[in-house]
Amino acid sequence: QVQLVESGGGLVQPGGSLRLSCAASGSIFSIVAMGWYRQAPGKERELVAAITRGGSTNYPDSVKGRFTISRDNAKNTVYLQMNSLKPEDTAVYCCAFRSFGAANYDYWGQGTQVTVSS
Repeated sequence: QVQLVESGGGLVQPGGSLRLSCAASGSIFSIVAMGWYRQAPGKERELVAAITRGGSTNYPDSVKGRFTISRDNAKNTVYLQMNSLKPEDTAVYCCAFRSFGAANYDYWGQGTQVTVSS
């Protein structure tokens, strides 16, 4: 089936920046939203950024002003620019796409580790 592959994770110091990318291995019909989730050990999975095909974005307060999501609809690719990173941002980050007619995000990446530490 279609797979999403993330890249760009790694170790970064507090206050640093990181840019994540996610691209689908194949065509996905009518993507209506793209997003980034993260999950840290012992914590619930959290949606940290979402963007519609039209470009509307949404962020929780925990990352607002620091993270920016963008996308290339033609390439089925989504990006997450993370600035002013904090240790609390440490988590596995997964991209997710939602296709037309789906109630939830229905395509998921395997995840990439982001570690913020000095």
